[in-house]
Amino acid sequence: MKGRIYSIESFGAVDGPGIRLVVFFHGCPMRCAYCHNPDTWATDQFTEMTVEEIKEKFDRNQCFYESGGITATGGEPLLQLDFLISLFETFQKAGIHTCLDTSGICFDPDKSDISKYQKLAQVTDLCMLDIKEIDPVKHKKLTGQDNRNILQFARFMDEQGVKLWVRHVLVPGITDDDNDLFELGKFLSTLKNLETLDVLPYHTMGVPKYERLGISYPLKDIPAADKELVLVKKKQIMKGFSCQS
Repeated sequence: MKGRIYSIESFGAVDGPGIRLVVFFHGCPMRCAYCHNPDTWATDQFTEMTVEEIKEKFDRNQCFYESGGITATGGEPLLQLDFLISLFETFQKAGIHTCLDTSGICFDPDKSDISKYQKLAQVTDLCMLDIKEIDPVKHKKLTGQDNRNILQFARFMDEQGVKLWVRHVLVPGITDDDNDLFELGKFLSTLKNLETLDVLPYHTMGVPKYERLGISYPLKDIPAADKELVLVKKKQIMKGFSCQS
């Protein structure tokens, strides 16, 4: 079995605990307005790799990953569910920490093969989940997709006992509404395996990549978020969290 891989980063430091081998999967069904990896969108440009080839890359620098592991990101790893399961099975059998960085968008409780997602949960030590917007209408405008599957995926992984780190990118004037943030906090309070909430400031560092690809950047008139705003808005999320606790 081969996976469609966009790239591999050998020494990732922000993609889960410790230093990690970060595998960027190719392809994504979302079109997030602030996506910083638009080059992973196309599904016809990639490198095919086997699990064994990826494991060999890990083994070459294994001494650096003692407190880390492997992270599958993208793009969207869930688009290649069978390969992802095989990858994580191999690494977990070797005693290596596995982390899934995902939007959860591919999970559909009405159509997905739940047994496969159960297998995935069994070999996933940590799930880093992006919840971009709690309001479904605003989420679709921001990403091109409804957020129902994402929230269902969060609940599913939580029920399977997988540790969760949730991230929310704060975009001024778009994902910073106080009512929405309060509702996000209420939802997060229902996840018993939630370990971390990261509220990340929106940045514009991806703009040059759009220019190189000849793609119009949707948020070109939106300023980057400052740290003070992030701190204030995270408190609003925590108000919602505390309300349900």
